[in-house]
Amino acid sequence: MTSVLTPPAEAPRAPVRTRNGRLLALVTGLLGLGLAGAVVHLTQGTSAVDAGDVLGLVFGGSAEGTADVVVEARLPRLLAAVLVGVALSLSGAVLQSISRNIMAAPDTLAVNAGAHLAIVAVAAFGVSLPLMGAAGVAFFGGLGAATLVLLLSGGGGTGSARLVLAGTATALAMIALTTTLLLLFAQETRGLFAWGEGSLDQNGLSGVRTFAPLVAVVLAVLLVMGRRLDLVHLGDDHARALGVSVTRVRVSAVMLAVLLAAAAVVLAGPVGFVGLAAPALVRLLASTVPRLHRHIVLLPVAALAGAVLVITADVLIRALVGSQTALEVPTGVVTTIFGAIFLIALARTLRISGSPGEPPAATTRTGLGAARYRVLLIVIALVAVGVVIGGTLAGDAKLLLGDLANWVTGQAGPIVSGVMDNRLPRVVAAVLAGASLALAGAVIQNVSRNPLAEPGILGVTGGAGFGAVVVITLVPTSGFWLQAGAAGLGAVLAATLVFASAARRGFASDNLVLIGFGVWAGTTALIALLITLTDPWNESKALTWLSGSTYGRTFEHLVPMLVAILVTVPVLWYLREVLDLVSLDEETPRLLGVRVPRARLALLVCAVVLTGAAVAGVGVVSFVGLVAPHAARALVGRRSARVLPVAALLGGTLVCLADLIGRSVIAPAQLPAGLVTALVGTPYFLWLLHRSRS
Repeated sequence: MTSVLTPPAEAPRAPVRTRNGRLLALVTGLLGLGLAGAVVHLTQGTSAVDAGDVLGLVFGGSAEGTADVVVEARLPRLLAAVLVGVALSLSGAVLQSISRNIMAAPDTLAVNAGAHLAIVAVAAFGVSLPLMGAAGVAFFGGLGAATLVLLLSGGGGTGSARLVLAGTATALAMIALTTTLLLLFAQETRGLFAWGEGSLDQNGLSGVRTFAPLVAVVLAVLLVMGRRLDLVHLGDDHARALGVSVTRVRVSAVMLAVLLAAAAVVLAGPVGFVGLAAPALVRLLASTVPRLHRHIVLLPVAALAGAVLVITADVLIRALVGSQTALEVPTGVVTTIFGAIFLIALARTLRISGSPGEPPAATTRTGLGAARYRVLLIVIALVAVGVVIGGTLAGDAKLLLGDLANWVTGQAGPIVSGVMDNRLPRVVAAVLAGASLALAGAVIQNVSRNPLAEPGILGVTGGAGFGAVVVITLVPTSGFWLQAGAAGLGAVLAATLVFASAARRGFASDNLVLIGFGVWAGTTALIALLITLTDPWNESKALTWLSGSTYGRTFEHLVPMLVAILVTVPVLWYLREVLDLVSLDEETPRLLGVRVPRARLALLVCAVVLTGAAVAGVGVVSFVGLVAPHAARALVGRRSARVLPVAALLGGTLVCLADLIGRSVIAPAQLPAGLVTALVGTPYFLWLLHRSRS
């Protein structure tokens, strides 16, 4: 596959008047929607100023105080919505063009996550910067993230799934760092959680006055570069033949796109998916409005579409929950939900995947003999036992092996008994959660035939997290079993949505990844919406749970994971040969008499049950379902009979080790295990992605 963003096929020439009429109708329609939304936007607010007062202000008959309310409170929010929509849409349009990939955007290239991390890091360490200084910090954070993602994805043109996977991995690592700072520096970063979802609240017009000239200048420069962007978008060889310096144009365009995204982040926080949805929608209209493929037309129309999208989202959220409540709801949550729906619909319809391939590690160590495999399995098991013992002994209070032996025999004192009663359930919970996620990841990778898939990237973990957070926030007195049931239900619903949507393209791996990314983004936005609506000033409880923490776990919390493993492992072992066959292709298992849909459904149900139980037990833990199966295949080959037990041991060891690090490094304070696994797993994932670039 060369590109997922190719110019539309040459169509029969329509009369110039008809073509201009279509473009004029599109621009007129967008302007009409934008003006109508702006009028409604100005009538919404917490003060007593209504639509009649605003109209009176326009025609010179306003009541006293109306002008102050409109100019000082409502107009800044409206102008911020326009500016953010324009900046993000221009950024996304440019990134899509230079990567020739319709999925490129400030979100999928981790620009927003990098800029957000930079801003939070500055705030956490008590550094106060002016707006332009903050913009510079955000610019370098976003530029570093975008550069890394583009390098790992081969410039973006090698496939949408690769671009999204690289961007998602980088964003998850940066989100983990950001969440760590929010938890460790709660006072210094208070209020940045809601801002981190994209909030249009403004303190006067200073921010708009600062960044509006910057956005205008960048737009003018991009329009001047329009012809060169057209040629680069068509192909590097074609552009070079016409005298265009492709490298210079690409570097300049990336820097301008990141600058636009950084300005939007500083002004309103990371407003999600505007940079993806608005320009992609405009590009999809190019088949009926052919002149849209020219950047001198595309860029202004995309900017207008982005402004309309952000205004509409802000109007909608205030109409649904009221202006007072809407002050606590980030507008970026609504745009992210819109964008997730758009991405899922787009991934269902676009043919963006070639033939799926087996995991890169599938061909390694295929000749490992039975005796060597048993020795390796014993070594891994001993390492796991060692980590479990270390996790039991180490922490804020250090124990000795003698203390452990006394506790086992019932001869320990009250202090040792108290420590063990609190610590042992945490260690066992980490092991069970890691084993569950590793098994789920191995199954999902084989069924989807995507070596980089895992429960988190496919949206299953996000669905489970959303289900649990619904209960935590709406029913604060709920018990563990209600939370566990909600997590399981959320995982089932998310998995059903992902795989039912991907069925249209025969479960093509790229489609699965993109749809899963959309579900993950949508559930993340819904979680943020619940937190900000129900308890915006105490987000730490949900942040800790969403980061995968074993804190406060008791033996009761282990039951769902233990039951899930006891139920699913016999099924997986029985279907181990089927699991190998479905990872090859569609035809081979059918020729051997396997009922592929039924087998795939049974395997995916096992993966969903394991994921839901793990999330219910310890919260959201990232990358274990990716790292452990890959490492297992690298050690023992691709046969599921060997991969499953090794992956389970490695997964349990990884989470237990992450929990130990989180409890020990900054004791008596603690880092959630999920943050540590994200920070450890992301480099491994990026290395896998880099290794498979060819």
